[in-house]
Amino acid sequence: LNLPQFVQLMETFVGEDISLPTVKRLTAFIKEEYKQTEEEKMEQLEKVHHISRLAQRKLLLEALFEKWDNNASGFLDLEEVDAVLSTFKEGMEKEALRKAKKHLCSRYPQLSRVGKLSPKAFQTFLELVASEFTGDEDEAIDNLVEFLTTSVEQSRMKCLQSITRRKWLHDIQQAAETSGASMEPVYKAVFKALSQDAEAHGDNKKISAYIALLEENQLSPERGQILLRYVACTADDAPYVLNQILYRDMKGVSFAAVEEGKPIHVPSVQLHGNIHFWNYDRPVEERRGSLLVLPLHDARWRVFGILGLDTLRDPCEKTIFLTHEISFYQGVSQAFSKAYHHVCRLENVLQMTVTALDWLYPRAPSIHTVITYLVEPGKDKTCDYALRKVITTDNTGQKEIHSSPVLLRKENLLRVYLFKCIDSSEVIRTSVCGEYHIAVPLRDLSGHALGIFDISIGHHQKLPPHEHKDLQKMLKMAQAACSKILKMSLEETEPTYVLEAEHVANLRHAGILFHQLMLQDLRQCV
Repeated sequence: LNLPQFVQLMETFVGEDISLPTVKRLTAFIKEEYKQTEEEKMEQLEKVHHISRLAQRKLLLEALFEKWDNNASGFLDLEEVDAVLSTFKEGMEKEALRKAKKHLCSRYPQLSRVGKLSPKAFQTFLELVASEFTGDEDEAIDNLVEFLTTSVEQSRMKCLQSITRRKWLHDIQQAAETSGASMEPVYKAVFKALSQDAEAHGDNKKISAYIALLEENQLSPERGQILLRYVACTADDAPYVLNQILYRDMKGVSFAAVEEGKPIHVPSVQLHGNIHFWNYDRPVEERRGSLLVLPLHDARWRVFGILGLDTLRDPCEKTIFLTHEISFYQGVSQAFSKAYHHVCRLENVLQMTVTALDWLYPRAPSIHTVITYLVEPGKDKTCDYALRKVITTDNTGQKEIHSSPVLLRKENLLRVYLFKCIDSSEVIRTSVCGEYHIAVPLRDLSGHALGIFDISIGHHQKLPPHEHKDLQKMLKMAQAACSKILKMSLEETEPTYVLEAEHVANLRHAGILFHQLMLQDLRQCV
């Protein structure tokens, strides 16, 4: 038990109307009776030490990754890291390196094709290398980190540029985590990052940017099985680009970027001959500049769309994208991918909760309302997290989708039970102004609360037994469905491209998933 869970356990045990002397007697009893053997103490200390050591190692390797990835692309070249490591101890550990690389490629099958190390894969690689050495693994890791740190030099200007760029990438992820399952803040953060970088590190060039997602072509199948639909773009380009569709039989290099899974840079669009121009109002003689198309990859290295940039709005005709800019834009595309899939997961979880509540209400009419909240990171140092109210449902069948401001602990004393529920990740029962509430956490795969059901049962202290049983069944199945949704996003598959329609299908599947698990549970009971 952690501290919030222990406090909640004690509060539940003593109840709400307990006297202070009784609480003191209980405290004294626990202090007197709680015994811990030396063996248990040592085991607990070793566990804490192990967790602390792993956390320190993670921070150390993340800092090393960032030092190597000075353009904030989000990846390191496997062969480049391998080449430097092969000189460790003057090449004496080449056999250990070969074995570690073999294990790494079996764990990350896409590495043999793409050759890119994510921060997680980079950490795994170094841990595998260290495990092949004789002696203490922690000492081996420290020696590797020291060697790799001195192997890469970075000027002060490069260092500041890298820090600034990472701040912008962090803003994209934070936009997703505080979006209330909406993509609009993510799109804004992406275009802001691109514009700021073009101004600060791209010689103040004027850029246009746009995001297109792959879809199954049901409109005109004869023009190709898939299409690209432009779902977001910079404000000035919206009249020409937003909601446009690019088919395979049209001019353009976007489908080539999708097929190859690599960025395509066209330094001079006027000389290329195979570029599609959306802005037909721009005269042919003014269609000059550079174009960059980057494929968007998901965690399984499947392409699901493209991020495009061009300089056609820039008055300087010779504006091109430099290598360090292209690397950073790859980092932006990676940050967008993480943010996009985070929002998709939240959408799936919310779709599942709506289905679960639709099942519950006819079976538990004593439940007045259920408010669903999502947990979001706090935006300043005074609060570690906030709660966003997203859906309110009631026993009349009414549903209300909210876009309201977040709830902060210090501003919502009457709802402190919600924050206790998140802190302990346990069920909380309480009464507020004479109305009884049951707060139930919806947990992520690590056991922390990612959301919460605030269930109001009016002036009844308890639900009737049969309604309580159905509520427990619904909560059990909702948690199982939530865990399955989160696990599905971690599964590895063969690299290919993925359609936006798959996301739509996943939304429908999230709704059906609850009923599937309920049916499985029923079969097991029978």
